[in-house]
Amino acid sequence: MPQTILIIDDDKDIRNLIEVYLVNEGLNTLKAENAIEALRLLEYHDIDLIILDIMMPEMDGIEACMKIRMERNMPIIMLSAKSEDMDKIQGLASGADDYLTKPFNPLELMARVKSQLRRHNKYNDSKSIELNNNRIEIDELVIHLDTRQVFVQEKEVHLTPKQFDILAVLANNRGIVFSIQKIYEMVWREDFSRSDNTVMVHITNIRNKIEYDSKNPIYIKTVWGVGYKI
Repeated sequence: MPQTILIIDDDKDIRNLIEVYLVNEGLNTLKAENAIEALRLLEYHDIDLIILDIMMPEMDGIEACMKIRMERNMPIIMLSAKSEDMDKIQGLASGADDYLTKPFNPLELMARVKSQLRRHNKYNDSKSIELNNNRIEIDELVIHLDTRQVFVQEKEVHLTPKQFDILAVLANNRGIVFSIQKIYEMVWREDFSRSDNTVMVHITNIRNKIEYDSKNPIYIKTVWGVGYKI
């Protein structure tokens, strides 16, 4: 059954352009001209991936992404006319899985869509990362690998798919130091670029959610010059 992609952009021409390329790839599409409409569509349709513009009226893509991430874990690719690193970091921090700057090459967007769908399908099939147990307990941190839930002091913490996979890799290999490159290659399943700070951004976001004091973490430790460990 074809997978369904939700396109959220206030520019009708961009929505239609993306739709043409997705349909040519054999994918179904739904379109929304703003985040409010998109959130309504999510209530009534099964969506496999979201393409989300950042600059929109009423509710921007950052806020929309955060709202979506409160309940759903499908991949989100953000589009933005801004190319600065801080804008990319803000997009990833809100829960996006990938980020593409406008104007973009539609073929590159299609490649990223297919890559995200492959990874997400692997995660759902519990094949993306080899994990040995269904439950990991580290002090007051509890990770349920089968249901992909995380609890701190018995209170559930909501992580994005990438955040969960990074935490699972570290927790299932407690005491072992993983380099940024190793983490990236295990979770993203692609070659690492040394200029890419994606892993660092995700580690920061995980700490903000599971640590009592993210500046003095007790779970995810930094081994300076080497990488991270639990």
